Amino acid sequence: MEITSTAMLRPVYGKPHPLAGAAVQLTVFDRAAFDLYVPSVLAYPAPAPSNEAVKEGLLTAVAAYPHLAGRLAVDRHGRRFLHVSNEGVLVVEATVDGADLADVLASGGRAMATDADLYPALPEDNVGAALLQIKLIRYRCGGLVVGSICHHHTADGHSMSAFFTAWASAVREGEGFTVPTPFLDRAATAVPRSPPAPAFDHRSIEFFEGGEAAAAGGGRSHAVVPMDKIRDLNVHFTAEFVAELKARAGGRCSTFQCLLAHVWKKVTAARDLSPEEFTQVRVAVNCRGRANPPVPMDFFGNMVLWAFPRLQVRELLHASYAAVVGAIRDAVARIDDEYIQSFVDFGDRAAAAGEGEKEEELVATAAAAGTMLCPDLEVDSWLGFRFHQMDLGTGPPAAFLPPDLPVEGLMVFVPSRAAKGGVDVFMAVAEHHVQAFEQICYSLEEGHGRHVGPCHL
Repeated sequence: MEITSTAMLRPVYGKPHPLAGAAVQLTVFDRAAFDLYVPSVLAYPAPAPSNEAVKEGLLTAVAAYPHLAGRLAVDRHGRRFLHVSNEGVLVVEATVDGADLADVLASGGRAMATDADLYPALPEDNVGAALLQIKLIRYRCGGLVVGSICHHHTADGHSMSAFFTAWASAVREGEGFTVPTPFLDRAATAVPRSPPAPAFDHRSIEFFEGGEAAAAGGGRSHAVVPMDKIRDLNVHFTAEFVAELKARAGGRCSTFQCLLAHVWKKVTAARDLSPEEFTQVRVAVNCRGRANPPVPMDFFGNMVLWAFPRLQVRELLHASYAAVVGAIRDAVARIDDEYIQSFVDFGDRAAAAGEGEKEEELVATAAAAGTMLCPDLEVDSWLGFRFHQMDLGTGPPAAFLPPDLPVEGLMVFVPSRAAKGGVDVFMAVAEHHVQAFEQICYSLEEGHGRHVGPCHL
């Protein structure tokens, strides 16, 4: 791979954006998100649009989402904020003369030396680095890979889906593109009561107190192991398989709910946990429509909290699909307007505790790289996102290539590009549990576990 260009590109405004130069304080939702860059990679077979067209569309879209051209900064009290500085988006261009895009797709993205070759290098220091970075890789055949990284404090997956869709439309429609007007008022998403009245223990659910170094979620701690002990898997579930799961669950059951129930059962069986042990799943929940008053769905930023369905291993493995789906649904339902308001109030109290001095340090319980979540899991659903509709004018992407997942037990559900109605589950599994999981992942028989060794290495 040869790097042909590295440039910081800035959108040009006809008149200054209302947020130009603003120092936007991170909300409590931003601070609960991963403090890291999230990669994504989309592949387009030839004929793909030119790099110039892709870059022009990128700047048109970024103009509507000005946070993306800004930077993370630190104020005099040591508190992070988003500086809407229009310092630009980093765009790296590269060519691969010795390979066709088909080689990459056939290997699931592993034709390169490392997956990281497909997107910009992760910054060593998040503060001051470009929040959105793009890599355009042109292959011998004319195919194009669009790799990106974006810092999670800037936006959640729902927001980035909207941005990517706008970017694709801008490339596809050119001068006919209608620039979106997303809801950008972060402060409006985190308005505390007077006085604030947090009713839940958010310091042990979404945060650790005082910067404690650990990896956990929902009040549980987990071991950290070398990354070579964790394997990435891509498991494809057909539309027919999902339909059978829904039939077994009965009643109203979403694709996400029934598939999570199935994978939770199978991973737990493959781990061969003690029947008396408890297992839980950290489930990302979009809070926009659950808040009171609701936040517009086109809000650009972070507004995600987590539900924690929890069952004893014996109960999980022997329960019907309907029962497990019920446990998932009940846990998600608890992330209601009362819980969301309690979380906002907690964030306001934590900020008030640091007035005039360094703010109380709150470290998100999002798992660190190398974490073994076993006996637990974490799941993000991208089933409602529109990454696979990112048509640049020559058709939708041929593939969504997953980056390495750094946390054992982390799963991402993505609509399948290979088969309509199917789902691809990208997941990280402990190396010594892979064989047992692969043997049972498509079985609809109730699991009782099998001896494959302990969770922690």
